[in-house]
Amino acid sequence: MTGFGAFVAQAADAGALVVQPRMGMAEAAQMRDGLLATRGAAAVTVGTITLDSYTRTGDLAAARRALAVGAGLNGYPIATHPVDVTRAVLHGVADAGFPVQVRHGSAALERIFEALLAAGLDATEGGPVSYCLPYGRTPLHEAVACWRRSCELLASMREFGAEPHLETFGGCMMGQLCPPSLLIAVSVLEALFFRQHGLRSISLSYAQQTNARQDEEALAALGRIADELLADVDSHLVVYAYMGVYPRSPGGARLLLEDAARLAVRGGAARLIVKTTAEAHRIPTVAENVRALEAAAAAATAERTRPRPAAPPDTGIEAEARALIGAVLDLDADLGRALVRAFAAGYLDVPYCLHPDNAGRTRSSLGPDGRLHWSAVGSMPIAGLVEGGRPPILGSAGLLSALSHVQRRYDGLDPVGLGKSSLLFRLRSGTR
Repeated sequence: MTGFGAFVAQAADAGALVVQPRMGMAEAAQMRDGLLATRGAAAVTVGTITLDSYTRTGDLAAARRALAVGAGLNGYPIATHPVDVTRAVLHGVADAGFPVQVRHGSAALERIFEALLAAGLDATEGGPVSYCLPYGRTPLHEAVACWRRSCELLASMREFGAEPHLETFGGCMMGQLCPPSLLIAVSVLEALFFRQHGLRSISLSYAQQTNARQDEEALAALGRIADELLADVDSHLVVYAYMGVYPRSPGGARLLLEDAARLAVRGGAARLIVKTTAEAHRIPTVAENVRALEAAAAAATAERTRPRPAAPPDTGIEAEARALIGAVLDLDADLGRALVRAFAAGYLDVPYCLHPDNAGRTRSSLGPDGRLHWSAVGSMPIAGLVEGGRPPILGSAGLLSALSHVQRRYDGLDPVGLGKSSLLFRLRSGTR
């Protein structure tokens, strides 16, 4: 087998974590230079073409106008550049030894899928829930229908000898403050949706949250559930470096990234989406992305040489996730209809998500140790599984404090912002 999933599997078999940037430039020459730099990094890498906001929202006329006048775009307009331009970007760069994934953030994605396939690409990501609820007001049933058609289009490439790859973004819902059981459930349900519509190479995402041991438990649960429910497809886990408010100091940001790499290794993930030391300030440069890739790869390599820690205690994350998944699967044999019905009934309910199709009756809170807890579960079928007394629902001040918890913690390890090595921070703080 060849393709994106096969490349990641081969790297995992060789004991290497695949690292990947979030990178997208409007101009073709700059995009090509970014891919070449990613390929040349001292790490096992895959390339990324991240799309611009106009393309994500389907406003291709605005993307054309921006290109025509040289206005800045925050990504690559794949559906606006002629296909031969994108093929030239990829020529001599993307191949079996360096696959490239398109990242888009779109609920209405058919033009995007048509454009990436025309350019010779067959790896992308997203999902009918994860690229609908947090990103706009597209009705969920419309997003599901669009994703069904797009998955079937992508899967049709198998007829021509390709093995297209699709990554669920479900484990990254809202970026932060979503308890792990719901992230696992959405990630698995989207993966099952992909399989139902013809995909056979799938990755399941999980975003680094606020407590490493809780994340390790969650990744172990995600791996077990995926192995059971997706045994007939090629799949792997992908960790995202923390997606919330990022440390402002270079040293704090680097330490958070290194901890994400260590988490990926301990949690059995095969791929890591990195962030850079510039995340809190601006769009990172290509050089900053390359440094982040190399720092993450080095941290992962070092982690593999350390004794494997004891498994984290079972706090009920897997039981909650299985209850959520089971409740949705019982609603309808068609995963798309099941997902729409699940949100209508409140069986799935994302905290702090304002989309009209989200019930909005759940809330989460942050414990003193950084663990995420449910403080309200609404109609989700986990009321009897959530451990102990539920913490109070956060007010505005508590919510703001929780959102900046990681930033404050890691910036505290680099109080003067000098960007010294994480080893020095750990020695000063007494952590390992």
